[in-house]
Amino acid sequence: MKKPLVGALFAVLLLGAGTAPAAAATSHDATAPGTFKAASAARVAADAASSGHAATQTKVRPKAIGFAGTVALSNCSGSVVRTPDSQPGDPALVLSNGHCMESGFPGPGEVVFNQPSTRSFTLLNAAGSGVGTVRASKIAYGTMTDTDISVYQLTSTYAQIESTYGIKALELNTAHPVQGTAITVVSGYWKRTYSCNVDGFVYRLKEGEWTWKDSVRYTSACQTIGGTSGSPVIDNATGKVVAVNNTGNEDGQECTDNNPCEVDENGQVTVREGINYAQETYGIVPCIGAGNVFDLDREGCALPKP
Repeated sequence: MKKPLVGALFAVLLLGAGTAPAAAATSHDATAPGTFKAASAARVAADAASSGHAATQTKVRPKAIGFAGTVALSNCSGSVVRTPDSQPGDPALVLSNGHCMESGFPGPGEVVFNQPSTRSFTLLNAAGSGVGTVRASKIAYGTMTDTDISVYQLTSTYAQIESTYGIKALELNTAHPVQGTAITVVSGYWKRTYSCNVDGFVYRLKEGEWTWKDSVRYTSACQTIGGTSGSPVIDNATGKVVAVNNTGNEDGQECTDNNPCEVDENGQVTVREGINYAQETYGIVPCIGAGNVFDLDREGCALPKP
């Protein structure tokens, strides 16, 4: 996965870039095993430098994709999202990765559902400046089984966020992404964007002990790094969220931590060093009912259950 970063390192790097962390990383973040261990200072610095270079090589987008509605977590990226049926008075939702949750990394088959949380998020405007802090009331849903997502319910409604900060939520697309679509990965943590296209879809993406279904594979231009975990993947044409950034093969290893491999329907394994991936988000929409309440028994909801 695109590793969460330790709070102290986060502060040093981001303060140097003129930004501040949303919250200090928990001790669990700092001692996380395997895939989610903190990146070394040297590695993160090198990644940041290379990312800055890559940003100058991005393709021209048909419309500007800014940071409005994205958030910075203590160790990851995220975004305030809504479904097409969400109402202004509904409690707002924040989307990120399952491996970014402060409660720890859910094991295979584990689902976090309606667990209390007071996590805070720094809300960004279109220019990438922090305009305020929003806070969770609970982790409405989180898992790393079949997909890699976390959805937090906030103490603020969409109307309150828009009235206070002038920021609207990003809308979740309701349809499967399309190969070739021009996309932008928007990292609230790094305040950087990565522009590329949907290269294709992976039947099964395996990394360590986790397996994800029907993952999005980027073209090589999206060289996402540690801290971009949880970034919304936005369709440039519609401005809607079609996926959430979560991992990439760093060293060319096969199916190991930080080196996911692709497995097709026949069990054939393919390794693509330097290629990065995301998890589709259209499947979240059927699981959210009136009042932005998760109901895993709703028609069309196929997310794993606790």
